[in-house]
Amino acid sequence: MTSNETETVVVTKTAPKGIKKLKPARKQVKPGEVVKEEAPQTGKEYNIWYNKWAGGDREDSYSNKVKSQTRCNIKRDSGLTRANTTGMRYCCLFFARGCCPYGWECEYLHMLPDPSNALPDSSKDCFARDKFADYRDDMGGVGSFNRQNRTLYVGRIKETGTGLETEEVVRRHFKEWGEIERDDSQTGYAVKVLQYRSVAFVTYKSEFHAQFAKEAMACQSLDNDEILNVRWATEDPNPVQKVAEKRRLVDMGQEAIRARMDPRIVDAMRAVRALEDEDVLDEEGFQMNGVEDDENNEPEAKRRKMEPEGNEPSPQPEEPSQPSGLLSADTLEGLKYFAEIRKRNGAVTAQRRGPPPPSTGGLGLVEYGSDEDD
Repeated sequence: MTSNETETVVVTKTAPKGIKKLKPARKQVKPGEVVKEEAPQTGKEYNIWYNKWAGGDREDSYSNKVKSQTRCNIKRDSGLTRANTTGMRYCCLFFARGCCPYGWECEYLHMLPDPSNALPDSSKDCFARDKFADYRDDMGGVGSFNRQNRTLYVGRIKETGTGLETEEVVRRHFKEWGEIERDDSQTGYAVKVLQYRSVAFVTYKSEFHAQFAKEAMACQSLDNDEILNVRWATEDPNPVQKVAEKRRLVDMGQEAIRARMDPRIVDAMRAVRALEDEDVLDEEGFQMNGVEDDENNEPEAKRRKMEPEGNEPSPQPEEPSQPSGLLSADTLEGLKYFAEIRKRNGAVTAQRRGPPPPSTGGLGLVEYGSDEDD
C-alpha cells in the first residue's frame, strides 16, 4: 500500500459518511471571456431598465432571445468564498448564471440558498436585489414582496414524446436548483406540462430556490436546442390551491413565531388566562374545560354553578393544596391571601361609610319588619 492510499483510508475513516468537505470555489470563466451582446435595434428608444428597444414589435423580445453562453453546475462550481467568513448570506447572481470570474475571492456565496436560514431583509431576494410592490408586465424581474411566489413559468419548450416524458425532462433539469414540491392531485402539480402549448410550471418548496432557478435557467435549453423563457407564474385561480397556500403560509408564520417566542412566557400566559376564567389546569398546564370529572374531582366553582342559589353547600374540610400546572402550592396560597386582604379592605371601607340611609319611598317601615308606625 502506497502512502497516498494510506492517507485516503484515514480520511475515509475520520470523515462523516455522506458529508463532503467544501473546497474553495473555482472560477467559472476567465475575465473578459463572456462578451455581452447588444440587443438588436427594433425601435427608436433604448430602455436601459428592461434592456430592450422601445417602440418596436412586442414579439421581437422573444424571437431575438440569444442562448446563454454559460450555465452553472452546482456539483462542480459550489465551494467556499469570502462570504463564508464575512457572514454574507446572499448568493452570487453571476454564479447562478455560470459566469462568475472571481471564484473563491467572490464576496457572495457560491452555493444554493439555505431555506432554513431567513434572510436579514425580507424585501430582498436571495441575490440581495430589492423587490417591488408589484410584478412587471411580463412577469419577469425580481418579483414582488407582497406575495410569496414559488412557481416558475417555463415557456418555449420543445416537447418530445408524451406529456409525461416532457414532464420528466423538465423535472430532471430543474431539480438541480432545489427541492421541488411533491405532486398532489388535490393542490395541483409541482411540475405540470401543458401539452401542445410548449409551457410548463415548476413549483419549489422554497421561494429562495425558485429565485435561484429563475436566473440559472433563463435562456438555457433542456435536451433540445430550445431557448427557455423563464419568468414568474401568475396566481393559480384554483380555489383549492388558494386555500392550501393560505394554510401553508399560516402554518409557516406560526412556526416562525413559536420558534422566536420563549415557551415559558406562553405557559405563564396560559396559566393566567385559566385563572381568570376560573378553569382548572392539568399537570401540563392546559385547561380542563372539556374533561368530564366525577363528583369528587369536580372543581368547586363548577359545583357552585350547578347547585341552586337557596341551598348553601355544606362546608368541606380543607385539604392541603396540591401543585397544579405551572403554579405551585405556595403561589396559590399567596393568591388566596391577596384575595382575602382585598375582601377585608372592602369591608373596612364600607364600615367607615356607615349604614345606608333609610328608604323614604312608599314602603314605609315595612323594610324594618314592623307593622306599627311608632
